[in-house]
Amino acid sequence: HRNVTGALPLGRNSKDPLYLATLREYVAELLKRRDLLYYAEGGRSYSGELKPLKTGLFQAALAADRSALSIVPMAVAYDLTLEDRLIARQAIRRQTRPFTQELAEMARHAIGYHSRAFVTFGEAIPLASVHPESRRDLVTLVHRVHDEIARLYKVLPTALVAAMCRPQMTLSELRTRIDEYIAPLAASGANLAVRTGRQAVDEGVSLLEERGVLVVERHRIRVRDRIVLRYYARTIQHLTPARGTTH
Repeated sequence: HRNVTGALPLGRNSKDPLYLATLREYVAELLKRRDLLYYAEGGRSYSGELKPLKTGLFQAALAADRSALSIVPMAVAYDLTLEDRLIARQAIRRQTRPFTQELAEMARHAIGYHSRAFVTFGEAIPLASVHPESRRDLVTLVHRVHDEIARLYKVLPTALVAAMCRPQMTLSELRTRIDEYIAPLAASGANLAVRTGRQAVDEGVSLLEERGVLVVERHRIRVRDRIVLRYYARTIQHLTPARGTTH
């Protein structure tokens, strides 16, 4: 894997202490010679929101040459996610299926699918001052990276529409709600893809309608798939937890 694809296979479900210790040491050795890209959440979010970060590879990084090492936070956001229906419903059932079954179902939904991906990088966080044996330093580092990823996450039209959409409302009402929602986000420096409710509605509603999540009839919106809509709403829930939900 590492030589052909550049990927490092992980036994995510392994509880073997020897395996975990070996993995940490192996990653620490790799980091002495090259950069490593990894997903700190440890897997996909089945409900949409940003998950807590795993600490294992952070510990491995701290075992490497910290004087020359930094973490560069990165956030990836999509207008639409190919497996949205699949993973949103698995979150409701609180169970996952084998990836081969997921892959087959994703292929059925891939017809006509198109989306944009936004990758945003933050400033490097040096590790020289983080003590490898300090639990407090580790927890502080993990929280800092998590908060930075949350801040970098691109706030896209589909997420704004999903967060502010009611089961039945007019397009005009939706624009107004999004304008009110965007204002404090802009003031706090959120990574906004659009600046007005009109832009968000013009771009986001059509994408969700094509995806079969919303239906527009005579300037009114009707929610066809509430589960998937909530999935997209939760992708920006970390910005305003009290308000960023779909009713």
